[in-house]
Amino acid sequence: MSNETIQEMENTLKLQKKLYVEEGIPSAELRKDRLARSIDMLKKYHEEILSAITADFGSRDPRAGFMSEIMSTIGSLNYARENVKNWMKDEKRKSNPSQPFVVRTLMGLLGAKSKIKYQPLGTVGVISPWNFPINLVLAPLGTIFAAGNRVMIKPSEFTPETSELTKKMFQEYFDPSEAAVFTGGTDVGAAFSSLPFDHLLFTGSTNTGKLVMKSAAENLVPVTLELGGKSPVIVDDDADMKSATTRIMRGKTMNAGQICLAPDYVMVPKGKSEEFYEKSKEAIEKSFETLKYNPDYTSVINEKHYERLNDLIEDAKAKGADVKVINPADEDFSQQEVHKIPPTLIMNPTEDMQIMKEEIFGPVLPVKEYENFQETINYVNSKDRPLGLYYFGKNKEREEKVLNNTISGGVTINDVIWHIGQEDLPFGGVGPSGIGNYHGFDGFKTFSHAKAVYRQFSADLLAPMMPPYSGKQFESTKEQTLK
Repeated sequence: MSNETIQEMENTLKLQKKLYVEEGIPSAELRKDRLARSIDMLKKYHEEILSAITADFGSRDPRAGFMSEIMSTIGSLNYARENVKNWMKDEKRKSNPSQPFVVRTLMGLLGAKSKIKYQPLGTVGVISPWNFPINLVLAPLGTIFAAGNRVMIKPSEFTPETSELTKKMFQEYFDPSEAAVFTGGTDVGAAFSSLPFDHLLFTGSTNTGKLVMKSAAENLVPVTLELGGKSPVIVDDDADMKSATTRIMRGKTMNAGQICLAPDYVMVPKGKSEEFYEKSKEAIEKSFETLKYNPDYTSVINEKHYERLNDLIEDAKAKGADVKVINPADEDFSQQEVHKIPPTLIMNPTEDMQIMKEEIFGPVLPVKEYENFQETINYVNSKDRPLGLYYFGKNKEREEKVLNNTISGGVTINDVIWHIGQEDLPFGGVGPSGIGNYHGFDGFKTFSHAKAVYRQFSADLLAPMMPPYSGKQFESTKEQTLK
């Protein structure tokens, strides 16, 4: 990385901060205009975007890409544009609520007022991942722009074609003082994360998230980290196995399991793992007649990740796991150009297997059996808190038990992943799976400063409570307090 790149990033940040002070808080009209330009940009470049993503992945179906990268992102941006004016309104709060009713009522009548004014933070840095290289750049801009911020973006080096196209698009639709994109490798990312932003959003692995948080801490930059982790699936005894496996495998094969919310392991009642496999096989065969050269089935992003996933499978096999490969056309995957791995179930895994220790991020799924339902709760709670948790079943009491006795970023019931698609729900992790959240009004608040504003009442009723203290007034107040 040249010093010119570092200098350009520093200069852009200085410019954005300078103009934020000089131009003041952007109007609702300007915020809506930035959101509209983002939408127009996606519409104009959607075909080039899908071609670039396919080139980066080797094989990724443009129809699935359109839904996940274009359609869903436009939906997020439109939702923000439709609601920004309402989100910007001052929020009324109670004044002096800790005072006795008579006192606070009198204070209110005399003019005491409290409110929250949502103010833009300034410049938000966005470090985005490779698995959804457009959605995870532009969907967060819905709430970042709605909150009135400017933005600087560092897209992933693992998707170079898409990252360069992203830079080109933003240069056409935005002045660098509003939004700027910086491409490059890990050295650029490290320099980017050390800049004194007003907020930093990072989406990626937990290990990299730790490094980003450490860099941000040098400048006391607040962070939102969306990290992932091992998201569990609990299949209850009364669950419809056909429906459950269809939805679980749909989520696990979407983007070849390269999703932060992809199911990472499944727990089924004792004796039902074979049924789970058979129904999963039926679900895959219904979706994919073939896999190897089928554009509907996505490639693993690169050779490094391909080898990592195969190493996890081999490690599980060597340690005694029953490895079941779902390969509808019985294709040979040993020789190929695009790093595809067929859906693979690891039956009855043990805790010493590496696949049970790290996030999989691929089309490989361990399947564990449990004897009683409490085991599922205990097992989930023995691990790091996940980004997502999924429950399949009809028993409302056990459903509530899962919701009340486990901690995860979010939950989808009787499906997987879908809670991320609910724009009016906050999205984010907890503990090792992330810090903070965004989406909808919650995202607006994340990227805003909630400024407390209190207007004091006109009459000087506080004089008796100030020096020189009146013994009579103090004793009366003391008596009321301790009553």
